[in-house]
Amino acid sequence: MASSFSSKLMFWPRWFWRTLTSMRTALVLLLMLALAAVPGSIVPQRSADPNGVRLYFDRDPALAETLDFFQLFDVYTSVWFSAIYILLFVSLVGCVVPRTSVHLRALRSEPVSTPANLARMPVFVELKHNLSALEAAQKVLREFKYRQKLDGNSISAEKGYLKETGNLIFHFSLIGVLIAVGIGGGLSFSGQRVLVEGDGFVNNLASYDAFSPGVFFDESALQPFALSLTKFEVVYDLTNAANIGQPIDFIASVSVKGENLDLDSEIKVNYPLEVPGASVYLTGNGFAPVITVRDQSRNVAFSGPVVFLPQDGNNTSLGVIKVPDASPEQLGFVAFFYPTAEKLESGAYTSIYPDPLNPVLTMNLYTGDLGLDQGIPRNVYALDTTNMREVASRTAANPPLFLEVGDTVQLPENLGSVTFDGLKRYASLDIAYNPGGIWILMFALLALASVTVSLLVPRRRIWVKLTDEKIEVAALARSEDPKLGEVIAEFVEALEKEMAKS
Repeated sequence: MASSFSSKLMFWPRWFWRTLTSMRTALVLLLMLALAAVPGSIVPQRSADPNGVRLYFDRDPALAETLDFFQLFDVYTSVWFSAIYILLFVSLVGCVVPRTSVHLRALRSEPVSTPANLARMPVFVELKHNLSALEAAQKVLREFKYRQKLDGNSISAEKGYLKETGNLIFHFSLIGVLIAVGIGGGLSFSGQRVLVEGDGFVNNLASYDAFSPGVFFDESALQPFALSLTKFEVVYDLTNAANIGQPIDFIASVSVKGENLDLDSEIKVNYPLEVPGASVYLTGNGFAPVITVRDQSRNVAFSGPVVFLPQDGNNTSLGVIKVPDASPEQLGFVAFFYPTAEKLESGAYTSIYPDPLNPVLTMNLYTGDLGLDQGIPRNVYALDTTNMREVASRTAANPPLFLEVGDTVQLPENLGSVTFDGLKRYASLDIAYNPGGIWILMFALLALASVTVSLLVPRRRIWVKLTDEKIEVAALARSEDPKLGEVIAEFVEALEKEMAKS
């Protein structure tokens, strides 16, 4: 009774383990992992594009909250992605290890015994009786690289174990990829920094705009270096009439200094810069108008370049300027930058070309409490106007401010002035380190080579049997093999020639 109860108790764990470690389950989990990675390429990820996530929340807060609930902004560290990843790892290990043991035993064992009825095999040939048939068959099989066993009046031979070897190496390579991704991701880090032309940063945590470390990351992994953006250039297509104004190259000229390091280099899309302990990628760019704001007392309350976010293909850009030190009231500007401005019939402006041929800045002005003293983190690219009064805009009593490069405009209500001093470009850089990258590449190449071998190498068995009246030759393939008949025809031809020599 107790044995029956114990057997019933272990039924479901055994069933779960057998199901999990089947090849079918591994393939399903691999497909699920590929599908689970799709949202990571559609929805911006906090680790790679924190500004994109902020914009998502600004544009559609309700949808962003829903996506965040399902961890779609952190796909690769989410609970559901990790669960699929771990189950796939366990499934592959549980599937491959027993198969490896079986394969090793097969490599050490002799070919199977000759079946009693060879005529039932897919390929069967009868030859005239010849007493030297077995000796000749052994010689030909050796030339054809078959393992063989003499079994009385018959020979059993087989080849193609490399097919299963390649199959197993392929699956072990997948396990290696999973391990490299896991360990590499745990030791990795990714940091983002926006640099305006002329600005620089040093490689420490305080210098990053956003930083995403792996679970095993140690701050000591950050190797010291300083990077400055000296110039940013965009090359536009000016020759193809159907593609005029489309960017064809982005070039960030940088200066890097560190221990025994002093170089000037360039960063382009898909051409990162290798620096000590990391790689620097170019992920975005835009314009940074240089603005000076003076308050009512003509004191400089703000001065410097402001990063504007592109809104369309012609680089119409949106920027926010917060001036908490203005007197008597704090000032806030929501500004639009048009590289090549053109006025529409509605009175609004648009940009008709992405390069600054006719740069114009329009600004909406607000006064009041910017909310910076409440201890709540604020988005630098958004202006909270809840406790602010609209002073200048298309819907306010005063029209929006209009500035060209070099212009100074007095603010309404004697609130001060704003000057459009000049124009700079900026580059969004991603500084990333992942020690698993080279291992992922190695395991991926090994997987590709091994699966190629597995697909190209056939597994075949050949039997040669000498009876009192004839010679029987039969063949069997472990899988579909359209060339099996041709192979046997070649073998029979070689066998007849060898027997003729006797």
